[in-house]
Amino acid sequence: MKRKRYTEEQIISILKQHESGRTMVDLGREYGIALNTLYRWKSKYGGMEVNEAKRLRELEAENAKLKRLLAEAELDKAALKEIAEGKW
Repeated sequence: MKRKRYTEEQIISILKQHESGRTMVDLGREYGIALNTLYRWKSKYGGMEVNEAKRLRELEAENAKLKRLLAEAELDKAALKEIAEGKW
């Protein structure tokens, strides 16, 4: 079965429906989403607006890039340390 992908805008609109009084069970049935997924979305996107969700996505991407750069720098540092000690 093919997995559906929802954008942040769609997720936030679904959560706003829940805030307006619809139950999670009804929303899950209507959109074909497991309750666990809805609760996970609620913990991540609950109370957010669309622009805040976009900013969160940008920050997560920037954080991943910085982590990758740090890992590469640590590898370079370890290699230079081994060369300086003569273990190559």
